[in-house]
Amino acid sequence: MTDNQIPKDYDHKNEAKWQRKWQEDDIYRFVGSGTKPRYIIDTPPPYPTGSIHMGHVLNWVYMDIIARFKRMRGFDVLFPQGWDCHGLPTEVKVEETHNIRKSDIPRDEFRRLCVELTQENIATMKEQMQRMGFSQDWNREFITMTPEYMRKTQLSFLKMYREGLIYQGVHPVNWCPRCETAIAFAEVEYTENETNLNYVRFPVDGADEDIMIATTRPELMAACVAVVVHPDDERFTGFEGRSIEVPIFGQKVKLIKDPDVDPEFGTGAVMVCTFGDKTDVSWVNRHGLDVIEAIDERGYMTEAAGKYQGLTIAECKEKIVEDLEREGFLVKKEPVKQNVGTCWRCKTPIEILVKKQWFVAVKKLIPLVREAADEMKWIPEHMKTRLLNWTGSMDWDWCISRQRIFATPIPVWYCTRCGRVHAASEDMLPVDPTREKPEMVCECGSTEFEGEEDVLDTWMDSSISPLAVAGWPDPSFRELFPADLRPQGHDIIRTWAFYTILRCMALTGEKPFSEIVINGMVFGEDGHKMSKSRGNVIAPEEVLEDYGADALRLWAAGSVPGSDVPFAWKDVKYGYKFLRKFWNAFRFISIHLRENRDDARPGPLDRWILSRLMGLVGDVTGYLEDYNFAPAVNRIQSFIWHDFCDEYIEAVKHRLYSDDDPESKRAAQNTLRTVLETCLKLLAPVTPHFTEEVNQHINEGSIHLSEWPEYAEELVDPEIEASGDLAVEVIGEIRRFKSSSKMPLNSPLKSATIYTEDDGVSGMLEPFLEDIAGTMNIAEIKLEEGRPEITERAVELTPRMDRIGPEFRSEAPAIISYLTGADTQEIYEELKRNGEVDINGNRVTMEHVAFRKEVIGTGGERVDVLSMDQQGIIIEIVR
Repeated sequence: MTDNQIPKDYDHKNEAKWQRKWQEDDIYRFVGSGTKPRYIIDTPPPYPTGSIHMGHVLNWVYMDIIARFKRMRGFDVLFPQGWDCHGLPTEVKVEETHNIRKSDIPRDEFRRLCVELTQENIATMKEQMQRMGFSQDWNREFITMTPEYMRKTQLSFLKMYREGLIYQGVHPVNWCPRCETAIAFAEVEYTENETNLNYVRFPVDGADEDIMIATTRPELMAACVAVVVHPDDERFTGFEGRSIEVPIFGQKVKLIKDPDVDPEFGTGAVMVCTFGDKTDVSWVNRHGLDVIEAIDERGYMTEAAGKYQGLTIAECKEKIVEDLEREGFLVKKEPVKQNVGTCWRCKTPIEILVKKQWFVAVKKLIPLVREAADEMKWIPEHMKTRLLNWTGSMDWDWCISRQRIFATPIPVWYCTRCGRVHAASEDMLPVDPTREKPEMVCECGSTEFEGEEDVLDTWMDSSISPLAVAGWPDPSFRELFPADLRPQGHDIIRTWAFYTILRCMALTGEKPFSEIVINGMVFGEDGHKMSKSRGNVIAPEEVLEDYGADALRLWAAGSVPGSDVPFAWKDVKYGYKFLRKFWNAFRFISIHLRENRDDARPGPLDRWILSRLMGLVGDVTGYLEDYNFAPAVNRIQSFIWHDFCDEYIEAVKHRLYSDDDPESKRAAQNTLRTVLETCLKLLAPVTPHFTEEVNQHINEGSIHLSEWPEYAEELVDPEIEASGDLAVEVIGEIRRFKSSSKMPLNSPLKSATIYTEDDGVSGMLEPFLEDIAGTMNIAEIKLEEGRPEITERAVELTPRMDRIGPEFRSEAPAIISYLTGADTQEIYEELKRNGEVDINGNRVTMEHVAFRKEVIGTGGERVDVLSMDQQGIIIEIVR
């Protein structure tokens, strides 16, 4: 091989070539034959939005590193890719794109538009993922909108329904007026805004004074069913048993007491409305209060709101406040900050409405979820607390029905005569009850049925991903279940992690995976979460164009699981610079690599780098086993950049270009190849394209089908490492001397003598003298005990005119004449001895002159002296 066969610069544009090659050769296929141990990754199926973002990059780089590492460790890795197609994101996008609402066109037509958009987006995102070099087995791709997957989702529904873990009921639910559907509590996001706290007088029958109530939601006064105070609040003792009139609307309510009231907030008296928040729901259930529905499914006021019927919530609030003020009920308004629950998708404030919905009996299953969570390994461990805290805060069951169209249908019908629920049989699945009629007879004798129009929450699809990947419900799924690893973001712990654990425990009685690795969120360089409104979004394509996927992967791998990470261009550029550095080093040593290694005896420096290489193998292997990506990457980069490129390669050049000692030359060539191949393998899971590009020049086949480097204990030698480290420091000191002296690094030096008073240091350096001399082009090198006998001699004196002129004025010419005519060494010694020289009565000191000095060594020649005080070493150099 010659370096002319290898391009001068690394070209990241070649990444596409390797991506095509890997797909053509199908090298990431999961075999499943049982000849290798299996490793199953339960990968997150993203929404097909049509574009991957930096969060996806971070998440999938973690997964891909693990998958590639495990393959090289001898595992048959199942690394599938799924697409969580259903739900609000796609429907909202279709509505926006076509300027329609879901009810404007037939259900089948709306669903067709959703399917088309999803297929387009999947194709785009799949191409983007492949451009990042992710190594999914695309033969195992799963798409939740396909009949095959919908059958699994519907079957899971039926099994839990028959076991009483899914039920239908009329309950308060979180409702999005914009999307016109129920959503689960896990899908409610909270944002802080500022509103007014309105202080309103509520008249009390037979009392001389009113009750003052502070409310942020006057639009719900039509649905006020009680006033509640704390049992120990003596301010309201006189109002017990009296009727309280709701201003404007006129309904009479009672005063009740409840310990959940905060007497310090507002006036201490709270109106109970159906429903302003979760606390209202609790009070209604606890005290058996009536329910008044004042807001409809689209966010408009109902008939119960009287003259405000038909207004939006915002319009109603504004109008009621005006009326309260005009009629004398509004006392004052105060600005107040509040957390408002919003729809996770469209950000519309949610309402709590009473609806007939389908629910998963979460509270029955929470003990099983907590048990399973304790059996798993969490990386980082503290992320488990987030899940456990969520399970402890759940007051309501999981509402799984949605009033949408593009989702898995709920497989039930209702008898048109008696209303009885009839679930589909397993052999009917997948089924759409709105399009198909069951061949059955109701207990009441009717054969007429109406299909359920509601659909399932999309988390009902994705929460069975480990089961679907394993082939459930076929009994053979047990061979691939539970999965070994679940990688995911911390933002979906209370959704995807929680729902998956809950559903798999309900369906199988087993935890869904053994380990869970949590990644953080990606922030912009300004420290804020990436968002278009802030203008801090960086698309992966921007990075790929200029720096390639591997540089971006190095940035992602430099993060810590569980921690949020800012995107930083400097980190990407550093990764790119590192790859180019490694490429240049490879290009240089490529002409020195022999096809076959022999048993040439390695020299001391070879043994040093090989011992350090084994330390690297051990560290990186351990880091990756524990999912500590950042320290693994840092160790690899540090070793390659400094130990290998800066130190070892520079130190063996003289052996490579000399034929004086053929065995030493072969040993260096053997070592170069060993270190190069090992480093490439260690780096392969992180930078798959670069390592494949280099590997093609030295080996047959893909590096990603090779075995992970073995830790060879026989190569580990702590003593040779310590000695080699010291020798490298000596080389570095001489290199710095040449650089500061403006000497080319390969310029010859006549001799170098290393002095030390430490026998141990002398013994450590002695084996490396030849390497030190060869590396720094020193003709003769010696190692001496003790300290050098050196003297300092002044060889040139320069009067400092800037000092002499202003100070001595008219005497200055005579002083200068004396100094330039005298013996330089005598002047220097007198100044050192007395601190001054008397010239015609004028005191001349060191401040008035500058000397150029020479150091004379033990042999009487002019020398340069380098001091390595920390190591107790002095180096005497003769140029």
